[in-house]
Amino acid sequence: MIVLAGATVVAVSWDEAATAASTATFTVFDRTIQLSQLEFFFAGAVTGMVFLLGLALLFAGMRHSAVRRRKMHASRLEARDRVARLEQEKRELERKLEETPATTPAATPVVDRDRDGVDDRAETTAPHPRVEVPRQHSSDQLVAGRHTRQSK
Repeated sequence: MIVLAGATVVAVSWDEAATAASTATFTVFDRTIQLSQLEFFFAGAVTGMVFLLGLALLFAGMRHSAVRRRKMHASRLEARDRVARLEQEKRELERKLEETPATTPAATPVVDRDRDGVDDRAETTAPHPRVEVPRQHSSDQLVAGRHTRQSK
């Protein structure tokens, strides 16, 4: 193809040398353009390259869109499988829950007054011993949003 294109350029340029006075006149959008045979050939070659570039971009876009559609389809199938698995697991857990008797009777609720995760009915009712935290004596105080220093 490259050799054929080169031979065409040579043939047009030799033909141009033989007929130097021949020009083609075109009118486009009320403008008149005069081109020699060699200029007309290169204009056609540039037009062909632009057309091929456009085709290449079109096919690249189509390929990209097909890949994106395939990925989306695979993602949807995966999500559908995941949902089916989760529903199956839910049904199994519900079946196990129905088969297993309740460990604590419903009539005796758990009492957790101090919210420590332990049923308080088993604990003694005496209050918890108070823990004293020694105060640190510092010369700095935070008073009403201002930091003041006391002198010693």
